[in-house]
Amino acid sequence: MPIDVLRFPRNTQGRDWAVGDIHGHFSRLRAALDAIRFDPERDRLFSVGDLTDRGPECREAPRWLAQPWFHAVQGNHEDYAVRYVRTGLVDTENWRANGGGWFLEMSPEDQRTHAEAYARMPLVIEVETQGGVVGIVHADCPVRDWDKLERYLRDRYKRARGICQWSRERLARADESGVRGVRAVVVGHTPLESPALLGNVYHIDTGGWMPGGHFTLLDLETLRPAPRPAMRGMAFS
Repeated sequence: MPIDVLRFPRNTQGRDWAVGDIHGHFSRLRAALDAIRFDPERDRLFSVGDLTDRGPECREAPRWLAQPWFHAVQGNHEDYAVRYVRTGLVDTENWRANGGGWFLEMSPEDQRTHAEAYARMPLVIEVETQGGVVGIVHADCPVRDWDKLERYLRDRYKRARGICQWSRERLARADESGVRGVRAVVVGHTPLESPALLGNVYHIDTGGWMPGGHFTLLDLETLRPAPRPAMRGMAFS
């Protein structure tokens, strides 16, 4: 199982950004980072997971995970790979239909290399900011009070992991109740035309991996997205 919670102190040297699902489109992501003048010597990038599947550059994921400025939670697509290598208990037809064919066609040695890198990804990331802690999970927070998250992970790990990596219930219900005890929670998993804010939960997968989509880069200090070159002044809706 992945690390439960990985914590990062406040970045006093540069900026911290969060990005939505990448799905094997690292060249597009690099272009988005260049547009905001991302400085790997001072800045950090936090990913909501799903680095792999669907795109042409999935093999780049372990190289990105090895960078000292890049940190990602484990998404459901990384979980597919880890479970496949460890147990084989994966619906491979469903996975292939959702972009996992590249992994299934790799050699067992390459599969193990990728799965080992993904297994080291945490389920939850906490980033300290001037305004308080910002939490990052792939899909949703499984508790209404952030302070109870670690206990829930210990007591009901399988269910907690399922919500963290798969749930779309908050969006489906337009639930604006938010999560207490944390400044904000940043998630991806569900592609949207524009980023959405429900309570203090920021949904930032805007399909940077899809034709016509774009990567939302969220400044964790201000909790505002970087302007899109063609759509400056974009706000949460």
